[in-house]
Amino acid sequence: MSRSSRHRYFELAAAGALWAASCGGTDFVKTSYEAQDLDTSGGWLDAPPAVESAQARLPPSGQRRADSFRNTYYDFPKEGVGKKDAKVFDASCRAIADVTKEFHDQVCLQGSGRLASGTTISFAKRDCSCALECPKSKQKICFEALDPKLFPAGRGAMGQAVTPLRTIAVDDAVVPLGSLVYIPEFDGLPRPDGTKHDGCFIAEDRGSAVQGLHIDIFTGDPATTKSWNQLVPSNGGVHVEVNAPRCEHLNSLVQLHPKKGAAPAPPPTKTPDKAPVKTPDKAPPKTPDKSPDKAPDKSPEKAPEKGPAK
Repeated sequence: MSRSSRHRYFELAAAGALWAASCGGTDFVKTSYEAQDLDTSGGWLDAPPAVESAQARLPPSGQRRADSFRNTYYDFPKEGVGKKDAKVFDASCRAIADVTKEFHDQVCLQGSGRLASGTTISFAKRDCSCALECPKSKQKICFEALDPKLFPAGRGAMGQAVTPLRTIAVDDAVVPLGSLVYIPEFDGLPRPDGTKHDGCFIAEDRGSAVQGLHIDIFTGDPATTKSWNQLVPSNGGVHVEVNAPRCEHLNSLVQLHPKKGAAPAPPPTKTPDKAPVKTPDKAPPKTPDKSPDKAPDKSPEKAPEKGPAK
């Protein structure tokens, strides 16, 4: 091989080595002694990969999540006038009331509502054989009649009265029930009384369609739903800060949900009032006479006066 040929050979060899190093193609080629059988111990091929729970992915309290939540609204329908061509039942399939079909189709979707009689009804159980099918959810819902004075806008998943523009429904695997939640997109929105909302809510309700990164704002009124939906459109996405310090003023409204199956706490025992023990009156202590001693009267004694003559 001539000197020029040898020089050309080494140039080509160097170029080939440089190309291989830059592409890293040899990383995918294993020689026979490097190859190993696939490890099937522990059945990992058959088991699904471990998925970190949404709860575990929550940021520390008071920090906003980077990902956005789907946002929707729900309200509190009120039965109007009309033909009562439907029924609502309780969990034992006893009829609660005859209602209009329009109201039935609303309340089975919203979860709570007010009958024409003024009684509040709220979700009790699903898959009731006696109930009409809800057109949108395709579920058969039974209800419970509640005292409207205690539950003026319905009952949430924590068993407590819900509050319009404060209560939100959540997936409690993502946002624990009872959490104080700040949503900046709602901060400053007008409320029906003319005041501005502070963006703070309480996670105290659930919904079968509320799953994962999803929050459902309870407006309590269809008119409020319409106005807020124009300002913060449904499904537009909002940001959530769980247990936000700026919402601690709502702590007084949060009531802890009792554990399932736990007996209700007995009422506090009242100790009968005891009659007050009467202390015998003590004679007031004698105060010694501190006035200066008077000198004895040394004037001559007077003779006793004589009586009239008899």
